[in-house]
Amino acid sequence: MSLQGKVVLVTGGGRDIGRACALELAKQGAHIVITYLSSAETANSAVNTFGSIDHLVHVTGGLIDRVKIADMSMLHWNQVMDVNLTSLFMTCRAVIPHLSKGSAIVALASQAGRDGGGPGAVAYATSKGAVMSFVRGLAKELGPDIRVNSVCPGMINTGFHDTFTNDQVRSNVANATCIKREGASEEVANLVSFLTSDKASYMTGNNVDINGGLIFS
Repeated sequence: MSLQGKVVLVTGGGRDIGRACALELAKQGAHIVITYLSSAETANSAVNTFGSIDHLVHVTGGLIDRVKIADMSMLHWNQVMDVNLTSLFMTCRAVIPHLSKGSAIVALASQAGRDGGGPGAVAYATSKGAVMSFVRGLAKELGPDIRVNSVCPGMINTGFHDTFTNDQVRSNVANATCIKREGASEEVANLVSFLTSDKASYMTGNNVDINGGLIFS
């Protein structure tokens, strides 16, 4: 599943799943460009440095805070949409002109996009559901030359849940999975690496679950 010599832009590559993706793709021989803020500037820097961009892995995203609709401001709603959905749109718009036949885009959606998320996460769940629809639409628009997929992680042991999910809920969710544990960032990265590679050459428009069997789609 070698990605030897390929140039991969990983947004949000500084920690947790993003960091694991960057490390795994590097193990496969890829040149990695990591960003956590900008899109167009990073795309241009990658092209200037390596001459091309072969694949995009968009990990940038977040819950920001758990807020119920009755207490939700437009500012919070817009922030969640911007960090999860608008960032994906802007990054794709910046990168796509540099991609060529055989390139792949992999986005990070979420199990929340399927089941509505936990308490106070309706904005986050909505944004991730929109990411899933964006992936389907973009796959149609860019096919057959460029493949577009996403992964939908469930309960993964990351700083996200350290911040937003209490220990009892994490334990309950982990025990409800078929595998009886939380997932690891490296396991998500393995799936991302596969979807980026030619091994997934007949997969596009898919939102692939990785949740230990907590829900099936």
